[in-house]
Amino acid sequence: MNEFEWRHQLRALRQPVMPQRELWPAIDAMLHPMDADHRQPVRSRSTTGSTRWLLGSGLAASIAVAGLLGWHLWSTAQPTAVEVASPGDWRPSDPRLTGAAIELDTARLELRQALQQSPRSAALQRLLTRTRQQQAELRQLTRKAG
Repeated sequence: MNEFEWRHQLRALRQPVMPQRELWPAIDAMLHPMDADHRQPVRSRSTTGSTRWLLGSGLAASIAVAGLLGWHLWSTAQPTAVEVASPGDWRPSDPRLTGAAIELDTARLELRQALQQSPRSAALQRLLTRTRQQQAELRQLTRKAG
């Protein structure tokens, strides 16, 4: 058998099929069970208890998500100690180190712009941390040289 014959057989299966008996009375009886004495819908206690439990757990989950979202937004808005301690306009007094300082400062600014576009990038975070470490090492070299 080839693919064309299979497709022909599949098209033949797309014909509507009528059930042998009416299905809706059985479905309705399952959805709305009636009490035999009073002909009123039967309510089980487990259904109301589970509804309360689901409502309570849904409310608790919503509060937890809102709290975590608020905490995350608050923690990302706070500047870190490294950002506060590292001024952007620092220039070494030694002219041999000035070029390296300019390159590191430019790299730091470019990484911060890239992080604004994708703030959850772990690779960019690591590069920014490494650039800050290199700037700190350059400052230590300037202190030793000067």
